[in-house]
Parts: sequence; C-alpha cells; structure tokens
Amino acid sequence: MRKLVLAGLILAVTVIVLGAYTRLTDAGLGCPDWPGCYGHYKVPAAQEQINAAELAFPERPLEPQKAWNEMIHRYFASALGLLIVVIFIISIAKRAYHRPIKLPFFLLCLVIFQGMLGMWTVTLNLLPIVVLGHLLGGFAVLSSLFLLYLRLVPYRIPGGDHQVRRLGKYALLGIGILLGQIALGGWTSANYAALACTELPICESNWYQKLDFIGAFSLPEAVNYEYGVHNYAQRMTMHIVHRAGALLTFIYLCWLATRIYAVASSSFLKKIAVALVVVLGIQVILGVSNVVFSLPVAVAVLHNAVAALLLQILVLLSYSLYRKT
Repeated sequence: MRKLVLAGLILAVTVIVLGAYTRLTDAGLGCPDWPGCYGHYKVPAAQEQINAAELAFPERPLEPQKAWNEMIHRYFASALGLLIVVIFIISIAKRAYHRPIKLPFFLLCLVIFQGMLGMWTVTLNLLPIVVLGHLLGGFAVLSSLFLLYLRLVPYRIPGGDHQVRRLGKYALLGIGILLGQIALGGWTSANYAALACTELPICESNWYQKLDFIGAFSLPEAVNYEYGVHNYAQRMTMHIVHRAGALLTFIYLCWLATRIYAVASSSFLKKIAVALVVVLGIQVILGVSNVVFSLPVAVAVLHNAVAALLLQILVLLSYSLYRKT
C-alpha cells in the first residue's frame, strides 16, 4: 500500500507540473472536447482525421503541439485517478486497525470531483473560477496523498515538549496562508494577469490610481475566457494583490521557521524549518524571475512546482508537530 501511495505522489507531482505547462503554453483548449481530442482518444494525425476534426470544430483549428500538451496531461491525470481507485479498494479489502479508511475515501471523492473540474475547464472555455478550482484540487490531491503516506509510516519524533507542540496551530495557519497565496496566484494566472505589472517592487508608476478590487475579483460574462476578459486595471490589481500576498506569506513562514528552529530540540524539526526557509527563498527568486524575464515557461512551471513543495513541507511540519510524543 505504501509503495502505491508513493507512486501516486510521483504521479500527482507530474500532473501538477503538466497542468501548469499546459496552462502556460495556452493549451488548455488544445482539445476543444472532453475526454477525447476532436473525437479521438489521441490527437488526430491522419489528414482525413484532421479534416474531419476541423470540420467538426471550425472555431478551433487543430494545433497538434497544444493538443498533445493537453492530452498528455489528461493521460497522466487519468492514470492518477485509476491509481487512487486501486488504493481505495485495497484500503477496504485489507482493512485493519492501523490502516486509514476515511482518507482513501476522501481521496476517491476528491479525484472524481477533480475529473469533473477538468471536464468543466474545457466545456466552459477556461472559466477562471473552474481553472482555479482545478489548480487547487490538484494541490489538494497531492497533499492528501502525502498525508496518507505519512499515516502509513509509523514514526515518532523524540525530544519534544509542550512548547513545540503549541506551534502546531501556527503551522496549520501557515498552510491556510499559503493556500490563500496559491489561490491568488491561480486567479492571476487563470485571468492571464501574470505580466500585468512588469516593474518591481510593485508595478508601473501611478499604479495606485488604477486599482479596481471589485472588478479584479468578479467574473465578467463571456463566451470564451481564453486569454482573459478583464481590463488592464483589473489584471494589474490581481497581480499587485498576489505580490502583497507573497510578502505576507514570506514574512509569516520565515517567522514560523525561526520559531520552530529556536524551540525544537528535535534535529528533524530543525531540518524541516531550514528546508522551509530555503524553499521559500527559491520561490521568491522564481517569482521575481517571472517578472524580470517576462514569464519564461520553465521558470513559471517551476514556480508552480515549488509552491506544491512548500505546501508539502508545511503538511509534514504540521503532521509531525501534532504526532509528537
């Protein structure tokens, strides 16, 4: 069971990276139907298939590279879904007092809903709230799999005291703050606002005169949300709020890591605190690089992957603090 969950973790990370790559290469509608691609289980290649595909979807001419980006993401996501089904079946078939049941069931429900979000992402033409939900769903699947893996590893961390354990609630708050920041980043990305501000540390001159919070976090009606439907002021506001959230997240997580390192007697917890600061620093560098170098795909994908890693570090920290003896 543990090996299956580990395989699920690897798959979940792969799906998150592929999803980010698909989104950042504007391939979210590379296949305009679901679950196939122009009516096929793979991207049409024969000329007669291409002609038929473009006849069926005249508003969406076939772009093979984008279509393959989308379909490869779907293949890996489907494999992850099947693996989670297997994990759930095994958890029922080999039920024992030390084996979690509720978490595999939650994972099963989560991955089913995630599949529905994947479908709606296409059928609703990249509706930003659905795209954001799909992103957060991917992070939730990864975190739940990691938590399940930790539940299957019988470890205890020696050398703790009540003062360290009390920091568990602050670690949970850190998860909440980070998830809020990930959501802000997802909203910014889903609305194509990642390059709305191209100057540091905040934005172009007179940015404060253009702020539109209501418009930035509302959803205009549109037939297709590809490439965004908000105006510049609204996208700029999204971007600035995301930067402000990054500053808040950075300050809080640095404080948390410092407190853990100062109070903990366990070398394991100290290592987690150090890892948190190091990965957080890498994430800040990637975020700044996205602005300075105009959103290179590789850097932007890494920005998503490192956000997932940060979240797992906080999950490990929180779980370890509450599991301490």
